[in-house]
Amino acid sequence: MTATPSPAPTTVGEVTTVQPGTLYLVATPIGNLEDISYRALRILQAVDAIAAEDTRHTGKLLAHFQISKPQLSYHEHNQTKRIPEILDRLRAGQAIALVSDAGTPGISDPGVPLVAACGAAGLSVVPVPGACAAIAGLIGSGLPTDRFCFEGFLPTKGKERRDRLAQLAQEARTVILYEAPHRLRETLQDLANHGGDQRPIAIARELTKRYEQFWRGSLSEAIATWTPENPACPIKGEFVLILGGVLPVAHQPTEAEIIAALADRMTQGMSRSAASREIAGQLNLPKRSVYELSLKIPD
Repeated sequence: MTATPSPAPTTVGEVTTVQPGTLYLVATPIGNLEDISYRALRILQAVDAIAAEDTRHTGKLLAHFQISKPQLSYHEHNQTKRIPEILDRLRAGQAIALVSDAGTPGISDPGVPLVAACGAAGLSVVPVPGACAAIAGLIGSGLPTDRFCFEGFLPTKGKERRDRLAQLAQEARTVILYEAPHRLRETLQDLANHGGDQRPIAIARELTKRYEQFWRGSLSEAIATWTPENPACPIKGEFVLILGGVLPVAHQPTEAEIIAALADRMTQGMSRSAASREIAGQLNLPKRSVYELSLKIPD
């Protein structure tokens, strides 16, 4: 285990200077440019170069704040080549800032391998905190913040996606997810199918931007609300999903008990689908699994 000292912070109001051979992880706004910190601006002005996911995007940010610095493209497709180059620059005494397209470097971006490489090489890494969509969504969700986990983007398909959904169906902590608009409805439905459609969820859209929106309810309500036909909840922009943790249950019903409960409701005249939906909601079980059990009951 290696320990690398971080430079001492400057006092409030003091002009920021950077330390040679140091990688600065500089958080940038996720929408509202006023969210950048004085410290971040001073670091960006003082470093020798800025490593950016998209140099065109970062160039616009720098131009807005009248900062002119050399940029290095650093993204998931060139990180294998770029990491040794950045390490060489740091060893030569340069100070380099790493920025994401938006938010905090290392959160759902390729910053982690570079930070790990710096740590292994004994080079100093200094976080410059700021905006993060995951944390902004969490604190505005109204769901528990004392224990939570960040899952980023779910796998898009196949066994990997099914396995991850199965894990989240048992997660007792609040879960933070990122999602693209074209997959929002599919993900809401998959979460409901695997963890019960009464699980609480908050949906944050376009955080810090002009059309920022928070919506709160259950997964079943979210599926009914977030539709292409509903102008009040447009499926556009960037989404953060905050999913409530699964509450512990004193008794896990057996398959026989679930079938018996389904049979009782069906003999009272409820349809197979309605009975499955009710039992799944009461027991916080996936509706699909309960419906499959109902098929063992003859018509």
